[in-house]
Amino acid sequence: GDEKDITVRGLECVRSCSSLFLEYYTSVLGADKNRLEEFYGIPITVADRNLVELNAESIYKNAKTTNVGFLVVGDPLCATTHVDLMLRARNEGIKVEIIHNTSVMGAVASCGLQLYQYGYTVSIPFFEENWKPSSFYDRIKYNKEGGMHTLCLLDIKVSEPDYETMQRYGKVRLLPPRFMNVNTAIDQLLEVEAEKQQGVVSADSLAVGMARLGQPSQMIAFGSLAELRGLDFGAPLHCLALCASDINPVESEILENFRVRPEQLTGSEDRPRDQEA
Repeated sequence: GDEKDITVRGLECVRSCSSLFLEYYTSVLGADKNRLEEFYGIPITVADRNLVELNAESIYKNAKTTNVGFLVVGDPLCATTHVDLMLRARNEGIKVEIIHNTSVMGAVASCGLQLYQYGYTVSIPFFEENWKPSSFYDRIKYNKEGGMHTLCLLDIKVSEPDYETMQRYGKVRLLPPRFMNVNTAIDQLLEVEAEKQQGVVSADSLAVGMARLGQPSQMIAFGSLAELRGLDFGAPLHCLALCASDINPVESEILENFRVRPEQLTGSEDRPRDQEA
């Protein structure tokens, strides 16, 4: 979304604040800080992981005497980081008001898979050479055995330190932001399946790839993992829904509107890469 994807009540609250913080690492907005400041009329401080998790008191320390706003992309309480911030402020005797908004957790209904048919939501992190966590696999297996869809949230890397540069030169350098795309998520799912061989996912498994939900340029595509793997979903943010074995008739009717067409598929040499900014 962008600066206008805020409720009327939320906008009234924002404009009553003396300072605003924009949380900018669990998700990202389709508008930059300048556009938000122009629309809201209040200076905004971008809050990265280091500020929110290590220096949280600097966010709420003035909230005992003035209104301080903490802007979140999506719904404020979907991330445990935000819950922790709320609890810390309340423990300091600060009144906390939560104003809810739309998030990916509800927006995924756009694809046709009904929300009450979902099980656990999982996060798929970027694999590194010596670090390939796969705990999400067991949750997907649990959902599949229960006849439930699985929403997969895909990793983003924002304001991540370059440890190699720090060790070599002693300088703090941040890596460019990275956003996992649907294609990489599928690669990693199939890699874990090849290792565990429990029949949880395969190239023929049906799924829905989604990008930029709620924006005019949103993209939704339904097909096998092999088909989705060959699509270019464009700019971030992306997510992936793995379909349950049984899809009800209403879901099927809607999903067919997003069925992958042969002309959409790219060649393997044109395979989309994860987005960098």
